[in-house]
Amino acid sequence: MVRTVIIEEQGGPEVLKLVDREVGEPGPGEVRIRHRAVGLNFIDVYQRSGLYSLPLPAALGMEAAGEIEAVGEGVTHLKPGDRAAYAAVPPGAYAEARVMPAAQVCPLPDDIGFDTAAAMMLKGMTVNYLFRRTAPIASGDTVLFHAAAGGVGLIACQWARSEGIRLIGTAGSDEKCALALEHGASDCINYRTEDFVARVKDLTDGKGVPVVMDSVGRDTFDGSLECLQPFGMMMSFGNASGAVPPFDLGRLAAGGSLKITRPTLFAHTADHATCQQMAQELFDKVSSGDVKIRIDQRFPLADVAEAHKALEARATTGSTILEL
Repeated sequence: MVRTVIIEEQGGPEVLKLVDREVGEPGPGEVRIRHRAVGLNFIDVYQRSGLYSLPLPAALGMEAAGEIEAVGEGVTHLKPGDRAAYAAVPPGAYAEARVMPAAQVCPLPDDIGFDTAAAMMLKGMTVNYLFRRTAPIASGDTVLFHAAAGGVGLIACQWARSEGIRLIGTAGSDEKCALALEHGASDCINYRTEDFVARVKDLTDGKGVPVVMDSVGRDTFDGSLECLQPFGMMMSFGNASGAVPPFDLGRLAAGGSLKITRPTLFAHTADHATCQQMAQELFDKVSSGDVKIRIDQRFPLADVAEAHKALEARATTGSTILEL
């Protein structure tokens, strides 16, 4: 029996329950992994709240790191005793151990600790697809990145700096802006005290930016479109402030043939080889020192509801992990 966090209904943090569950043996194409640390992400909140529907009852959590205990038939890239990490479906990472599909579980280099891996897999591979797999972005280009002091944001600031990309960030306080600047943002706008659209135009000599990366959703969506230059690309990859309401596609024409996409990590990582390549690219960034993973909040697994409250209140910076 292992401790596992589940929900039997969708709602607030109070619906999170810690229960004992059997783990079992891995079947063909599966592994059993013993977790050493678990990552917390906004997708967990969306699934708990009902913004993303799940068949109930459901386990939660999309990201963790630990040791492989057993492998099923056909699994060749992992063996018992291997260190491993993942950001993968189905949910179920909020647990001491689990059986799961092996294809998206990645061998973890010895120089990357379990805590670091659990704090970076989903966030780091998200940054990977934003900068390398969604639109052409080259050294010298400029992007606007919302929530630049969060877990994804601090990785994005460093990733951009390592590749010569100018990242203009936004954050909700002067302290968070300072954190983003420390991690590589060229500029950071406190959206609570400044009009970020006007400031972006000022920073780009009135031109706007070719790319906006927005995980905030409803609160920043309109302004994000206004920040784009003609032919610019809006990457809407999250809904921290709520879902974006329907909008008139004519706004994209009026803005100058704008483009918009709603990418997801799991579409990119559905292919085993692509997933492993993306993970290796992230590992290389971390092992080289180009990207350092900042863990600013740690909660025991039993306090997962408090962790969710902090994340929803935007009271966190960097990454948050659950300790086992």
